[in-house]
Amino acid sequence: MKQAKDIALRVTITYVLLGILWIVLSDYFSMALTHENLNMYIYFQRYKGWFFVFVTGIILFLSVYRRTHELIESNKKLTNKERQLQIKNQHYHSLFEQNPDAVFELSLDGDVVSVNGEAEGLLESTYEELKEVNFSQFLQGEEMKRVTDHFFETFKGFASTFETTIHLPNNKRKILRCSLVPIIVNRKVTGIFAIARDITLIKENEEMVVASEKLSVIGQLAAAVAHEIRNPLTSLKGFIQLMQATNTINHDHLDIMLSEVDRIDLISGEMLILGKQQEIHFLHERLDDILRQVLVLMEAQANLDNVSISYENLSEKPIYVLGESNQLKQVFINIIKNAVESIPKGENGRVSITLAPHGKDAHVIVKDNGVGMEPERIEHLGEPFYSTKEKGTGLGLAVCQKIIERHKGHIHFKSEKQKGTAVEITLPVKESETTSDFAD
Repeated sequence: MKQAKDIALRVTITYVLLGILWIVLSDYFSMALTHENLNMYIYFQRYKGWFFVFVTGIILFLSVYRRTHELIESNKKLTNKERQLQIKNQHYHSLFEQNPDAVFELSLDGDVVSVNGEAEGLLESTYEELKEVNFSQFLQGEEMKRVTDHFFETFKGFASTFETTIHLPNNKRKILRCSLVPIIVNRKVTGIFAIARDITLIKENEEMVVASEKLSVIGQLAAAVAHEIRNPLTSLKGFIQLMQATNTINHDHLDIMLSEVDRIDLISGEMLILGKQQEIHFLHERLDDILRQVLVLMEAQANLDNVSISYENLSEKPIYVLGESNQLKQVFINIIKNAVESIPKGENGRVSITLAPHGKDAHVIVKDNGVGMEPERIEHLGEPFYSTKEKGTGLGLAVCQKIIERHKGHIHFKSEKQKGTAVEITLPVKESETTSDFAD
């Protein structure tokens, strides 16, 4: 409105100034003609008005044309920008509404501004219900605190991704992979987009793969363990037959028999613990104890394959890790088993296991003097269904890597053809023995 007034005012002032200028000049010119030529004076007086209208018309036309052209071009640009804005809004609407993930738009106070259909389905609530919701009804205890920490971190303008567990009515539980993305307008965070995907089935399938691989490992160990148990059973049978024949009890023989029974109990106990389906709770576990328990099982297969296993703990104090002992045992058994099987039959095989501290991490290094691998094969280790064994599935190392990732660690392979392979497993060290929450 103000711009229109300015244009009208400029046109008016221009017209008035031109009129005043014309009157002054024309009167001056008329007076000059009066003294020189009366006919020219009459002619000039007759047509000066027409001349003024013609000149001012051209000037006004050019002035109005320029301003109108600018306004039209500006209007075209504005219309084009509005069209682009509408297209972007449609893109945003499509991204928001048609997104296969649940999308929530949240205010800085944590209130729900808008949600898409997937979000309503994920939380089994309508938009009207979610506008009044308190997210503490879906998150419990430490999970609420952890999500809140990520929420406040997003206030600083940083996106974050994490996994969490929500609890719905009727004792339903879902595991979500979430991303928090800041909404930034004029360099200020004005809100947050929360994007969530239900990965409950994915996690369950991962657990099934881990469980099936565990059963496979136990099945392969069974023959070696049975052979290992048969030796103390043969000793027990011999001593019992000797007692029956002599009808006497030898206390030295009893001590040997008890030690053999203890060994059978230890081996069978480890097999039962390894095979038992348990809830996954991350606890502070002593890594040295886990490795020694694994050695009890693995020595059986090593003896069958004529492979010697040595273990060395280089740490001066106990090393604790936050983890699930059964899954860590599964990893170490798989790695040591691969090391034993990489040594050709009939050769004097050696497998060394070393536990060493390294800053805030613990390193478990498993070395063998087996056949080794080419560098191009090492790059594919850990990929599902890729195996260097003739009848291998490749799932063993894939499961091991997944388990170690859950424990915030990593696995590194080094190998040289005909010289052997070294597997280094790194896990973060924890100081105390207190327990943690349920691991997702």
